[in-house]
Amino acid sequence: MSNVERDPAEVQCGGVATAAEPEHELLEPRTVPLGGPRAMLVSRTLPNRDRRMVGAWCFADFYGPTDITGQSGMQVPPHPHTGLQTVSWLLGGEVLHRDSLGNEQLVRPGELNLMTAGFGISHSEESPSGHGPVLHGVQLWVALPGDQRDVAPHFEHHGALPVLSTADGDVTVLMGELAEAESPARTYTPLLGAELSVNADRALRLPVQAEFEHAVLAMSDGISVDDQPLANGSMLYLGPGRRDVLVRADRPARALLLGGIPFEEQLVMWWNLVGRSHEEIVQARADWEHGRTAADPDGRFGTVRGYTGPALPAPELPNVELRARGRARRST
Repeated sequence: MSNVERDPAEVQCGGVATAAEPEHELLEPRTVPLGGPRAMLVSRTLPNRDRRMVGAWCFADFYGPTDITGQSGMQVPPHPHTGLQTVSWLLGGEVLHRDSLGNEQLVRPGELNLMTAGFGISHSEESPSGHGPVLHGVQLWVALPGDQRDVAPHFEHHGALPVLSTADGDVTVLMGELAEAESPARTYTPLLGAELSVNADRALRLPVQAEFEHAVLAMSDGISVDDQPLANGSMLYLGPGRRDVLVRADRPARALLLGGIPFEEQLVMWWNLVGRSHEEIVQARADWEHGRTAADPDGRFGTVRGYTGPALPAPELPNVELRARGRARRST
């Protein structure tokens, strides 16, 4: 998915924060139009003002459930990515992915689309013709570590993922491992992504790695984490040092558990590009604009075939140098 804001702010993240990690930190979402002012709205919790990353997870958009009956639904034109992985996960509906490697894949609830951008890739995402009435899901980005950020781009689709089932609910492991379940999805840093489906008036106590930091994104009402209520679309950050996470529901509810080793590298994330310096971002933007206007299939980002409509132009760069800073705002 693209960050389609026409004037994207510089996002500076990565690096170890100087202050002690808080045990709990509520991250409220901001509303962003996906594809323009008349498009569907998404709730963005990462990057947040004070907490820009959770492990290597650096971007989280939650959307729906949205009634798209008689509408075009999601329409994200071809756009570029560098230095990250995109993670597409649906709770309802379907999204058609096309990329510059020639992959075309429909993703449905319970399936994982994982695209590794590496040195550069472009893709589009859209609700297919004849789509269903509802669209509901989450789009996430994972930052690649420095020694892997220029890997050759590739795409994975996983139609079956490991599920842990108990009387209290089900846990689907998207990435990484939890308890005895391990996802087949490729990762480049130690991390975890899991969907939690909690039964009414029940609780899931999940074992987690103490060296990880974690966060829980509420994807419905009725969720509490460590007995702290969490509104639909909000995220609760949990600092490292814990051995478990307790998620309760007073009605059937769903949430997303994210975690990972705190990301120690400094990053610059601007628009859809993740890099390490101003110069990297400037070059990637120039490469995209050249390929977009020249429709160069042999260029850095290639060409997405099959999407009806033009590729997304890059926003103008800010009039200041983009700087890499810490992954969390310093305490005052």
